[in-house]
Amino acid sequence: MAGGKHLLGRARGRHIFGTAKVGERGQIVIPKDAREVFGIRPGDTLLILGDEENGILVTKPEVLNDVAQKIFQNLDKEREE
Repeated sequence: MAGGKHLLGRARGRHIFGTAKVGERGQIVIPKDAREVFGIRPGDTLLILGDEENGILVTKPEVLNDVAQKIFQNLDKEREE
């Protein structure tokens, strides 16, 4: 895998896990490889975000903790000015 690339020319750390079919109750099964890579276990809570132009994002809430903290810090700075 020359040049730090792997499947389909994607950079390391980027994955294509396959597809998931939506069941009658609106449920999907996250592929096993994805659950293992991201440490998703039964009972975990996942955050679902959506943008009508770009699609849906499914992530663990703590992944966005740093982003939220930066936003709050910027808001605090604006209030101080």
